[in-house]
Amino acid sequence: MHMNSAPHLLTEDRAEYERVLDDALRNAHERPDLAAVGLRLNTEQLRTMALNATALITTSAAAEYEHYVKVRRDMRSPTLADSVRSSVSAPAVGEAAEGGAGVAAVIAVLAPVLAGTAAAIFLLVGYILKMLSPTPSFADALLTAGWFFGALTAAGILVAAVGLLLTALRNGAAQVADAVPSGELPDEVARAREAWRHALLERGILPFLRAALADPSADPSSARPPRPVSRMPKIGYSGPDFSSPADGSGKGRRATFTSPDFTSPDFGGPENRPE
Repeated sequence: MHMNSAPHLLTEDRAEYERVLDDALRNAHERPDLAAVGLRLNTEQLRTMALNATALITTSAAAEYEHYVKVRRDMRSPTLADSVRSSVSAPAVGEAAEGGAGVAAVIAVLAPVLAGTAAAIFLLVGYILKMLSPTPSFADALLTAGWFFGALTAAGILVAAVGLLLTALRNGAAQVADAVPSGELPDEVARAREAWRHALLERGILPFLRAALADPSADPSSARPPRPVSRMPKIGYSGPDFSSPADGSGKGRRATFTSPDFTSPDFGGPENRPE
């Protein structure tokens, strides 16, 4: 990247630029070269000036920023590829899991209800028949079936309770995992970001703040950088330096032209003819 062209600061890095700027202004009292902060320009005015001159300041750390963006992009590429592969295979797996979970949920809900209803009916009819005289022979069979379905009802309720408990524990573990903060940046990305932050501070923000404090005509609301920018990168081109003649008369000496010196041929009389 050419050092005289300001790099495009990505939107995700603007917050980082503002954090470096805010840290520099917050710790300005610890730097003797920024002791004038608050006398003529306060921190808010200096912050406004630095934000207006973001393109100029970030140019000073263009190489470090380019390296940081490249390393970060390279680190993200495998993750994106894995995400694409996961998104391709996820629908089938998800549909199968949802289908299995749906069937299990239906069985867990309906089984105790149906079994309980059957148990109540068989027991009620069986005990009514037991009160008849003579007692029908199938009354005992109805009572046996009723107690069997009653046992199924109890087992179904127990299974449903265990399923609800396991679901609650699994959801709690997932919430705890989500609450754990994600890991830090990879070492290479972290080093590249720290190098960019350091270059941005030392070669960009601090020289800009010193120049702004030293310039009595600096306008906080203007994006124009302060005039003493000896350590700031030079943006743009200056016109050629035309100087006056060395004699100081104010007028350059005009070029003079003389006509060619044509002379007539040397002709003589017959006595002067060449031999």
